[in-house]
Amino acid sequence: MAPPEDPSLNRRKLRLVLRKAREDADLTQRQAAERVEWSQSKLIRVETGAVSVSVSDLRALVNVYGITDQDLVEELEEAARGSRGPSWWSRFHDVVPPPYAQYLGYETAANSLRTYHPIVIPGHLQTRAYAEALLAPRDVPADRLDRVIELRMERQRRLFEDGARLSSVCVLDEAAVRREIGGKAVLAEQLQRLLDLSARPEVTIRVLPFSAGAHYSTMGSFVLLGFADDRDLLYLEHATGSMVGGEDLELLERYQRCYDDISDRALGASQSLDLIGRIKQDLGVG
Repeated sequence: MAPPEDPSLNRRKLRLVLRKAREDADLTQRQAAERVEWSQSKLIRVETGAVSVSVSDLRALVNVYGITDQDLVEELEEAARGSRGPSWWSRFHDVVPPPYAQYLGYETAANSLRTYHPIVIPGHLQTRAYAEALLAPRDVPADRLDRVIELRMERQRRLFEDGARLSSVCVLDEAAVRREIGGKAVLAEQLQRLLDLSARPEVTIRVLPFSAGAHYSTMGSFVLLGFADDRDLLYLEHATGSMVGGEDLELLERYQRCYDDISDRALGASQSLDLIGRIKQDLGVG
């Protein structure tokens, strides 16, 4: 039996259809909210997929937007029923801030994942030992540290092991693959992890060499999620996490151009793996 669909996927389905239906009805978010006697913030949360939608709330929107296709209405009602309940990361609620929880919901529905990291190996590619060494200086209580690492390992399993369908391309700055987080042995294991993941057809890892010079995102990492039925989503990874959706198209386009520029400057996939292999060999471990 197939596993039940994650509630975040149903919330996303609802937000796409309901947002389009509102736009087709030529209503602003404020106007639509007033007609169903909601706060505008509630409608915004529905249209960003941040909250579930009850069947009764859905029917109110269907009426306001003039959706008359009965098959579509039934499909939306089924999605509304499926939008309730916990997502896979809910059991990590104590270590998942709301912006990151929202990001995980989008990642679950994405078709492609494009990332750039200038300093360290990103969480979705880290070994357990590397993650432990990276988080150790932050003076995080041991029980919370364990929870954060378990979240990272579970996310990796879902990205790469559960019949992975997500196309993943990660560009790492050369500094990230040379920085000895946890010492030589830990880094060597981490580099081998990168080599192993790169053997998967859906995973590409490239290195931006020191010789590439300066570029727009020299100072920070970012993620671009791609969808078959929606525009890209930009996630800027700061200390607290900051996600930008379709509202700021100028910023999104700037980072899309930035990623294209980084990709043009980065080593090819084969050259990147050769470099990672040489760095691992130079560590003299194993």
